[in-house]
Amino acid sequence: MIRVKSTLAVLGAATLLGTSGLAQAGATLDAVKSKGFVQCGVSDGLPGFSYTDAKGQYKGIDVDVCRAVAAAVFGDADKVKFSPLTAKERFTALQSGEIDVLSRNTTWTSSRDAAMGLNFTGVTYYDGQGFLVNKELGVSSAKELDGATVCIQAGTTTELNLSDYFRANGLNYTPITYDTSDESAKSLESGRCDVLTSDQSQLYAQRIKLADPDSYVVLPEVISKEPLGPAVRQGDEEWFDIVRWTLFAMVNAEELGLTAANVEETAKNTKNPDIARLLGAEGEYGKDLKLPKDWAVQIVKQVGNYGEVFERNIGSGSDLKIERGLNALWTNGGLQYAPPVR
Repeated sequence: MIRVKSTLAVLGAATLLGTSGLAQAGATLDAVKSKGFVQCGVSDGLPGFSYTDAKGQYKGIDVDVCRAVAAAVFGDADKVKFSPLTAKERFTALQSGEIDVLSRNTTWTSSRDAAMGLNFTGVTYYDGQGFLVNKELGVSSAKELDGATVCIQAGTTTELNLSDYFRANGLNYTPITYDTSDESAKSLESGRCDVLTSDQSQLYAQRIKLADPDSYVVLPEVISKEPLGPAVRQGDEEWFDIVRWTLFAMVNAEELGLTAANVEETAKNTKNPDIARLLGAEGEYGKDLKLPKDWAVQIVKQVGNYGEVFERNIGSGSDLKIERGLNALWTNGGLQYAPPVR
């Protein structure tokens, strides 16, 4: 896995997309196979979602989505390169063809889906916007923030949600915008602003990076719906289906009890028709996606099912220790649900 800086001007890839900037059917998969890797746009550093560890290796739930796509296409989850992108850069990078898929804690909205030449392929993480404050501020609710100075990351839906919430509650505030989430968090820590607002997942991730995390608290209010998920360019349904069904395979695998440890053996011996279809032991469902017969086996074997990916990156096996909540399977009262392979 190789880190690739954003240039926003990869002419060769843009040529493949045509002058309209939208992908032509099959162009992305052909280009990915030709170069031998998936180019994935991720954040510029958010623990649990996409960040580099002490060895310089990319980790996180968004990173694992990209690795799963590589496992599906190549049978090798390491055939992926990463482009760290700020919130401002991310859409241009995808539209221009610099990246093949954007997996960067990005909220699925109507305008992004319909007006920006993007297609969201599913929801990796159901989130909502919240507020992080220093305990010394002495507030226990967002409705006590009248007159506060608020740090915000530029180029996000956060700015609009904040304006709506404060206006609806008759509160005044002074915004300070930054290009990166790290800059926003440092500003809160230095006392330049009273509160940091972002998706709650980002707030938990930024809090553990502060010098004294226990001095900060996430307020109880959740003021928006923030379904975060991967996006691809409009106009290439073939690639859209591959990325979408990669995520669906991970969710279905968890529901069916398939794990990285047991998936290969189960594929050989299963009598369950749902498992047989997903793992390629029955039917030609991989062929429908222009993927190898064992595409789902490789995803689960090399990356894990959705639950495994969640737990090690942001759940109980991580420093964030975020509860599944809305991101539990539908069978456990959550919203994660995938159509069947049939």
